[in-house]
Amino acid sequence: MTTYLITGIAGFIGSNIARALLAKGASVRGLDNFITGKRANLEDLRGIDFVEGTIEDPETCARVCQGVDFIFHEAALASVPRSVQDPVSSNSANVTGTLNLLVAARHAAVRRVVYAGSSSCYGDQPTLPKHEAMIPDPISPYAVSKLTGEHYMRSFTRVYGLETVTLRYFNVFGPHQDPSSQYSGVLAKFSLAMLEGRTPIVYGDGTQSRDFTFIENVVDANLRAISAPAEKVSGRVFNIATEQRITLNQAVENLRELTGYTGPVEYQAPRAGDIAHSLADISLARAALGYQPIVNFHEGLRQTLLWYRGLAAAGS
Repeated sequence: MTTYLITGIAGFIGSNIARALLAKGASVRGLDNFITGKRANLEDLRGIDFVEGTIEDPETCARVCQGVDFIFHEAALASVPRSVQDPVSSNSANVTGTLNLLVAARHAAVRRVVYAGSSSCYGDQPTLPKHEAMIPDPISPYAVSKLTGEHYMRSFTRVYGLETVTLRYFNVFGPHQDPSSQYSGVLAKFSLAMLEGRTPIVYGDGTQSRDFTFIENVVDANLRAISAPAEKVSGRVFNIATEQRITLNQAVENLRELTGYTGPVEYQAPRAGDIAHSLADISLARAALGYQPIVNFHEGLRQTLLWYRGLAAAGS
């Protein structure tokens, strides 16, 4: 049986990939150290081979890669504000950890590694939509660390022949995203605040825009990246998004409609490292992966709020 390793399996994206694999009857091994991942995200992942540990430890990486066919590398300290406050920790997890994993994957003869890249590597360039041929211009330490991971992926393909695929995610949201952390995604924070009747906080004037991408689209892209022919994808980078530009003010209004929230919105100064606008060109992913968004922004919001409401009901 084919065995898959998911690093960061207790996280938002990692746990959703695991659910999709388990639904197909796959053998899944997971690694997480619970710095950002949640044990609650593992509760419904029946039958996984779970290892508690960190990719920052080479011995742990070597152990979890043994007998693995494919790796979904989702583990990271995934936050721009966190990286601005503590760039060393972001580098250790996102750069050193990624290198440790690649070394272990190569020695274990893993067939392919799919890497969770980030649209933050484009920086605040005015060109829209962002396409993979653009020269990266990262702003935050987080963006620098994720771009460095991309370069390591390509290097291990070119030098060692290890198949790697990088998926540059654009603002992923959906069920199992933690809304309580100060580092959470903006839609998760807006959703929880409005459901609880609290004032949502927008950093900036709200005209900044994002290509918000529902988690189901990202999971689908990952599964396609594993099965696509090597000659089409190995050593390459692909944007994963929806090609739809939504401002934060538009997102707030959509959430007002879905939640019934009628209160105020608080606007604060922009945060260091944040970019103004993000929109993806996904033509390469369409051509090489057969990727096409299957859930649009509004439907994704609806499904996300249903999940948060269920979470609140379970905790009450």
